[in-house]
Amino acid sequence: MQLPLLAGGAGLVVLLLVVVLWRRGSAKASASKRAHDAAQERDPPVEIGGTYEFGITEFTDHHSGDRVAVGKVEGFVLFTDGVPSSCSVGEPIRATVTSFNRGHTSADATFEGRA
Repeated sequence: MQLPLLAGGAGLVVLLLVVVLWRRGSAKASASKRAHDAAQERDPPVEIGGTYEFGITEFTDHHSGDRVAVGKVEGFVLFTDGVPSSCSVGEPIRATVTSFNRGHTSADATFEGRA
């Protein structure tokens, strides 16, 4: 008789845990969506031909298939090619903006040197 009660209580705990985790993920997705929408509405803080210093936040494979460094200038994402393999995440670099991506929500840049 106590086994069904324990199983029912455990099921309730699992259900509550699933709901809490789902709501937490949903809140993060909402915050991300709001940040994305705000980024699309503002003018980019960089301009084509401008050279900027920023820290590398990660490395990724860009749409070109090449490995590029990712960094931000005032929250604006720059995908920088030509970064030497000796550079690492967290390292400050200098890069020149070459083009904006669709919607002007990010830009491509070329490595100029370590900052």
